[in-house]
Amino acid sequence: MCVYCASSLTIDDRYLQLAHDVGTAIAARGWTLVSGAGSISMMGSVARGARAAGGHTIGVIPQALVDMEVADHEAHELVITHDMRQRKGIMDERSDAFLTLPGGIGTLEELMEAWTARHLGMHRKPVVIVDPWGDFGLLRELLAHWEQRGFVRPSTVAEVHWASSVSEALDVMEAQWAAHPPTRAAAPA
Repeated sequence: MCVYCASSLTIDDRYLQLAHDVGTAIAARGWTLVSGAGSISMMGSVARGARAAGGHTIGVIPQALVDMEVADHEAHELVITHDMRQRKGIMDERSDAFLTLPGGIGTLEELMEAWTARHLGMHRKPVVIVDPWGDFGLLRELLAHWEQRGFVRPSTVAEVHWASSVSEALDVMEAQWAAHPPTRAAAPA
C-alpha cells in the first residue's frame, strides 16, 4: 500500500494522528507500507504507526532528502533514488494501491500521477483519498467544474474513490482488489 501524505511541520496534530492510524490499520491487515521515507510530519507518523503495529515498511527517498537528514532510517527497506521521478517509479512498482491523505503540492502531484496512469489503463490499482475534514473539497469542486466543461469525463472522476475514514478507505481497497486482483506475484503491499 503506497501512502501519499504531507511532510509539512506546520500542520495540526490531528493530521499526524490520522497518518499514524493509517499506518496502524495497514499493519493490522497484514499489508506492507510503501512511503516516501520521510521521518517527519505525516510521512514519519504513518511509518511509525505501521512499525508499532508490527508492519513492514518500505521507504523510497531521493538522495537530496537524505542529505537534508529527513530520511526514515528505521524503515525495514530504505531505497535511495537519484531524484523524485525515480522515487515515484519505484513506489509505483512496489505498490498494489495508492492511498492519499491530506498534503501539499507534492502529495497532490503524486495523487494526480497515479490517477492519470489508472485512467490511461497503465494500471488497475485502486486510488483512494481519505478526507475526514474536507481538505480536498476544492479539488472535488474543480473536478466537477472540469467535468461540466468537458475537460474530464465522468468515468475519469469515478476512477478515484473518496473515503471519510481510514477503515472505509481500506475496505474500498479490498473491494477493488477483489474486483481487479493485483497482477504482481506478491501479496498486496
